[in-house]
Amino acid sequence: MEVKVLFSDTSLAQLQNIFDYYNLTANTKVARKILKGIVKKTILLESNPLIGVKEPLLIGRVFEYRFVVENNYKIIYRFNDNIVRIVSVFIVDKILKS
Repeated sequence: MEVKVLFSDTSLAQLQNIFDYYNLTANTKVARKILKGIVKKTILLESNPLIGVKEPLLIGRVFEYRFVVENNYKIIYRFNDNIVRIVSVFIVDKILKS
């Protein structure tokens, strides 16, 4: 079973915003490192798409949504028809630390 990872337009825009923020507040090297870590985490989903935890706030939707975490970023995705669709990437801080 070959699994593909696809990014939604929303998640691509969020990745661009993350890059732009760190490019402005730190530097390009830091921005690339953070984005590389996020993308690398999504690549893991090709070999094990169900590795993520079910997203409790999205239970009851038509699709089952899961998430994985990379540093302070939560990556929300759904898996069906051998496609992992990354739907959102956003920063989390205190939510996961409590």
